[in-house]
Amino acid sequence: MTTIADVARYAGVSVATVSHVMNRTRHVEPETAERVRAAITALRYSPNSLARSLRRGETKTIGLLLPDNSNPFFASVARQIEDAGFVAGYTVILCNSDGSAEKEERYLSVLMAKQIDGLIFAGSSDHARVFSHLSAALPAVLLDREIHSVHVDSVLVDHDHGGYLAGRHLVGLGHSKIGVIGGPRDSSSSPARLRGFTRALAEAGIDLPASSVVDSDYHFAGGRLAMERLMTQAPEITAVFACNDLMAMGAITALRTRGLRVPDDMSLIGFDDIPYAVTTWPPLTTIAQPVEKIGTRAVSLLLERVGEPEAPSRREVLAPVLVERESCAAVQK
Repeated sequence: MTTIADVARYAGVSVATVSHVMNRTRHVEPETAERVRAAITALRYSPNSLARSLRRGETKTIGLLLPDNSNPFFASVARQIEDAGFVAGYTVILCNSDGSAEKEERYLSVLMAKQIDGLIFAGSSDHARVFSHLSAALPAVLLDREIHSVHVDSVLVDHDHGGYLAGRHLVGLGHSKIGVIGGPRDSSSSPARLRGFTRALAEAGIDLPASSVVDSDYHFAGGRLAMERLMTQAPEITAVFACNDLMAMGAITALRTRGLRVPDDMSLIGFDDIPYAVTTWPPLTTIAQPVEKIGTRAVSLLLERVGEPEAPSRREVLAPVLVERESCAAVQK
């Protein structure tokens, strides 16, 4: 393997001169610099970029730890973070934890060993315990999570408001017998979405009985099973709020299996606005999370934290919006 010393001998200069030419850290006479560049080309020298970066105290890498990149929402967030990092000159290392605290701890240790410059982290329900012992040494931004005892920044979505928008939309269409397919109870998002949704119904004088709420897992198959349970235990409902789009898509499949049409027989609204939401039939009315802003703000906050590690912690809350498509209709009188 060619070394910087080989390049120096070939060009007839010192190792320091080769380093100055490569890093542009000092003026080198044009003729000498050209000789060094010719030697680099002739010897096909490729510098050890990691070693160089470590000497400078940076690696230009960001760790990204997500629960499940096969979920289209997280895939979209990851892409936005990767694109924003690329523009800023950073490479993103993606790890999937599957919501496992054990996997999170192992991945965090690996990422720390790789000398990442910072971390963007969407953790499990036990993320505070997992992350707290590493945070002091690692600039970090939490996605949709907060750790009040730890000095990190957070990018959050107002899930309560998103649930409220979903409830207002169904109430506005005249629905009063409504079911909910919730996500995991130990998640940070699903309870907040249900809270906002329930508040919208309460403002309209509508009760949400326990039999009309089925918790699930944010997956397609879970949404299908939850919809089947709702049809059995709450057959009177005319509309359903699914706490994410994948479960809403599973619910549509369950309804079709029973010969029911959306929205003629059942109105359905999701949450996230994943790319597939527009390709379902009918296209899915949903609450859109601001994916692009989530990604760009997470990267911006992280790089600012890398530059100013002692700056006060920041908390940014982004607003979701209602996207009306064709899966909701006025209640049939």
